[in-house]
Amino acid sequence: MLLYGDLTYKIRGAIFKVYNYWGPGLFEQIYEESLVCQLRKEGLKVEQQIPLHVIYEGQKLPCDYRLDLLVEDKVIIELKSVEELKPVHFKQLMTYLKIANKKVGILVNFNVDDLSEGIHRIAM
Repeated sequence: MLLYGDLTYKIRGAIFKVYNYWGPGLFEQIYEESLVCQLRKEGLKVEQQIPLHVIYEGQKLPCDYRLDLLVEDKVIIELKSVEELKPVHFKQLMTYLKIANKKVGILVNFNVDDLSEGIHRIAM
């Protein structure tokens, strides 16, 4: 069982491998599928496009979010390929963490020249 630090380190390594292969500028879906392949290749359990049900005062609302990736049932990965990350992207991930009752998320923007500036770890 990986600790959060070890797990996020492995995830970051996989993100860098995908970025180094493709570079910036592609659609999110290509990065998502490639990252799923890379994470599984590294022996990690990955689920993608997971429905996240919204519950208000015990009642399921007729709206759902979708998590891009959930790794080892612990870390949510939200993928973007945008000109720049906006505050709403960070808030979106924080909302996902809260609703899913998870502690750690990683927000990635693949559309950057320097990937180290495109990866953000968020802990609740």
